[in-house]
Amino acid sequence: MGEVTMDKIVSLCKRRGFIFQSSEIYGGLNGAYDYGPMGVQLKNNIRDMWWKEMTQLHENIVGLDASILMASKVWEASGHISNFSDPMVDCKICKSRFRSDQIDLTKPCPVCGNKDSFTEPKNFNLMFATHIGANSDDASTVYLRPETAQGIYVNFKNVVASSRVKVPFGIAQVGKSFRNEITTKNFIFRSCEFEQMEMQFFCQPGSDDTWFPYWREQRINFYDKLGIRRDHLRWHQHGPNELAFYAKDAYDIEFLFPMGWQELEGVHDRTDYDLTQHSKFCGKTQDYMDPVTHEKYIPYVVETSAGLTRNVLMALCDAYEEEEITDEKGKTDTRTVMHFHPSIAPITVGILPLVKKDGLAEKAKEIEKALRADFTVFYDQSGAVGRRYRRMDEIGTPYCVTIDYDTMENDTVTLRFRDSMKQVRVPVAELVATMKAATKDYKRV
Repeated sequence: MGEVTMDKIVSLCKRRGFIFQSSEIYGGLNGAYDYGPMGVQLKNNIRDMWWKEMTQLHENIVGLDASILMASKVWEASGHISNFSDPMVDCKICKSRFRSDQIDLTKPCPVCGNKDSFTEPKNFNLMFATHIGANSDDASTVYLRPETAQGIYVNFKNVVASSRVKVPFGIAQVGKSFRNEITTKNFIFRSCEFEQMEMQFFCQPGSDDTWFPYWREQRINFYDKLGIRRDHLRWHQHGPNELAFYAKDAYDIEFLFPMGWQELEGVHDRTDYDLTQHSKFCGKTQDYMDPVTHEKYIPYVVETSAGLTRNVLMALCDAYEEEEITDEKGKTDTRTVMHFHPSIAPITVGILPLVKKDGLAEKAKEIEKALRADFTVFYDQSGAVGRRYRRMDEIGTPYCVTIDYDTMENDTVTLRFRDSMKQVRVPVAELVATMKAATKDYKRV
C-alpha cells in the first residue's frame, strides 16, 4: 500500500531522527547532511557488516585508513587534476547551474522557462581545493580526496612490506570523500560529502579473468545479508562509451530507488593502470616480486567500490512500507514500518513496561540493562502499548519486549515481532537466545 517516494523517505528521516539537513537552523547547506541518532547507527551497522565481510571473512584482505589530504602529485598521477570534471552551463537569467550532458540545451531553462539563456558549456573540476601552511599559493594547494582508492594504491608497497601479504590480496578502506558537485539531488544519493567502502584486490595479470567474476558474485551476495530484496537489484555492464579507457571490464550493481534504477556499487577490472601511473609520477616502481618464482610484475587490480551513504539510502527505501491493518475491533489503520534486517536495524529491541507502577518499570529497567550487552535497546514507557509499537515499527525495531503483571509472577515476557506483529511468551532467561536465533533465520515477510 502506498508508493515509496523520496518525499516520504525524507519526511520519515527528519521525523524519526535518521537524517537532517546540515546547518538547518541557518537555512541549510545544499549537498550536506547530518546523521541523527537513528541514522548514524544504521550507517555504522552497514559499515561494520561490510568491514566484517571484506576483512574478517577473507584471510587475504587487510584494512587501511588513509589520510583525506594527500600530496597533489597523487591526483596528478591519477588524472583527477586534468580530467576529473563535468561539463557545466549556467542560465543567464535565473543563474541556475546544470550539467550540460543531463539537460537538452535546445529547450528552455527548466527553472525559469527562458529560451536561449544558457552559457557555453565549460569543464568544472569536481575537487575541493584548500591550502596547507601560511601561504595560499600553488605550492601549498592540496585537495580533499574525491575517492578513497588512491590512498590504497600509494600504500601498496607499505602494506606488502609490513603485513607479509602475498598476491593475490586485497586492501579495504572505509572513509569520506568530497566532490564539488554541480547539482546535488535526490537527498543523500548525490552530495558533496559522502562515504565510500572500497576494496582494491591485487592479482597477477591474467588471473583477473578469474577474480573479476568471483568478486561480482561476492558483492551481489552481500546484499542478501543486508536483507535487500533481489528484485530491487540488477547488474549493468559498462558499454563502450561508458568504460574507462584503462579498464578491461566494469559492472555496476544498480538499485531501484524511487527515482529509478541508479548505481549503488561498481566492480571494475582496472588492469595495472593505477600502479603504473604512480610508478611513473613518483619515480619508484610499484612492481611486485613473487617470493616463489621471483617474477616481477605490476599487479592488476579488481576494484569493488560501494557508496556507504548510498547503501543507507538503499536500506531506507527498500525497508519502507505503508501497510493497512485491521485491529480486533475491525478498525482499519495505516502502519508505517521499516523492514530493516535485524542485523542493521538502529534499535534491535524495544523495552516496554505495560504500566509505570507496581514494580513493572523497575523490572523493565532490569531487563533492559541485561540486554544491552548483546543488543541496541530502547526503553519506552510513554503512552499506550499499541502506540509505542507503532513508534518502534517506524524506526524499524525488529523486536519489542513487553513487561506485564505476568512477568512479575512467572518471569516471562511478551516478545513481539515487527514484520508479522506476532506475539509469544518467552522466559526472560531465554530472550537473548530467542532473538539471536530469529535474527540468524530472518526472512522478510
